[in-house]
Amino acid sequence: MSSTDEHDGGSTASAAKDDGTVTFDRHLVLEQLGGWRGMLDATLPTLAFIVANSAAGLRTGIWAALGAAVLIFVFRLVRRESVQQAFSGLFAVAIAVAIAANSGEARDFFVLGIIRNAAIALVLLGSVAIRRPLIGYLAEFLAPSHLGGMAAHSLPWLGRGAARPAAPAAARRTPGGDPAPERHWRDDPGVLRVYGWLTVMWAGTFLLRVLVQAPLYYADEVELLGTASLVLGLPLTAVVGVVTLVALSRLHRARSGTAEPAEPAPDDLPGTHR
Repeated sequence: MSSTDEHDGGSTASAAKDDGTVTFDRHLVLEQLGGWRGMLDATLPTLAFIVANSAAGLRTGIWAALGAAVLIFVFRLVRRESVQQAFSGLFAVAIAVAIAANSGEARDFFVLGIIRNAAIALVLLGSVAIRRPLIGYLAEFLAPSHLGGMAAHSLPWLGRGAARPAAPAAARRTPGGDPAPERHWRDDPGVLRVYGWLTVMWAGTFLLRVLVQAPLYYADEVELLGTASLVLGLPLTAVVGVVTLVALSRLHRARSGTAEPAEPAPDDLPGTHR
């Protein structure tokens, strides 16, 4: 896909080629995910539920959560921003409040999130066990490491304010599309190892939420459950996200030839044995 297509793709995440086939623009997909703004929007209905439920009971908490989700959706609609994540958030909140309203227990507002976190953790760990780490597939789709697209990224707040060298010309994006990698990332032991550990790290964040929230759910500690949901939500995701960006930046520099790539043994991937 050409560079022009990347910037003129509108609000859709796909484009049709001349032969009628449909390809996905990873940059538009990333935009559709909502970024940090999207994660903040997803946190607001939960915060509204916690505050309202604590102050005036379950029914008020349910309406507050639904109201917050609807307001976010309308706000994005009015501003003509992507509503994909806002709609997904509204749908998830609707299910959560339906479960809580049906049971009459405020703690059931969080049960869907606990189940979802457990399922995601299991899927991520399973992908590492079969040597197909899902973070690798996601990262290579959004920012292929062989292009060195993140090699020039710097993180000043981590003491890395100096600009990184750009990727070699041969590895840069071309007007006709992305050049094919000389070596697939799954065939590179060093790249596979990095993606494996990143997948384990992300699985650990979802598993941590389950291990903390499940006991609070069974103890019916609604306020603590809500607090844990907030603390282990956006703040934890931000920390893990920064660590991921640092690791990916180093990986891109190594694979694009701006640094010496490490070559660990293939069986160093988590979940494998010598």
